[in-house]
Amino acid sequence: MSLKDRITEDMKAAMRAKESDRLLTIRGLLAAVKQKEVDERIVVDDAALVAIVDKLVKQRKDSISQFAAAGRDDLVAKETAELAVLQGYLPERLSAEAVAEKVAAIVAELGASGPGDMGKVMAAAKAALGNSAEMSAVSAAVKAALAK
Repeated sequence: MSLKDRITEDMKAAMRAKESDRLLTIRGLLAAVKQKEVDERIVVDDAALVAIVDKLVKQRKDSISQFAAAGRDDLVAKETAELAVLQGYLPERLSAEAVAEKVAAIVAELGASGPGDMGKVMAAAKAALGNSAEMSAVSAAVKAALAK
């Protein structure tokens, strides 16, 4: 079963269970998928779908920090619930230690020596790690590795 099919089945289950908050989040995700398919005239595969979910997760995290700073606990709770639903569709992520090890190996392989090589290392890390790591964690690991 593809990820898109799983999301559709989860939407049907949320409708049957009358879980309105979960249903709203899943419908928003499917709307984002449909928008990408229409805009680019493609059929979204699992990798592209994970990228869309990743983008929505990042938006939720940004919203949570902004709402928390503004003291809007009601909106923080809503965004946190949406974040939990969306994270259920992401693949298992590598730990910070595993990301640092892989980045160190990439830095050694490329022979990168300083901050000027950040773009080259990030491109290689993105290709090697794909969706198995959050890019903000990869970026932090690359900065740390190149600072040494």
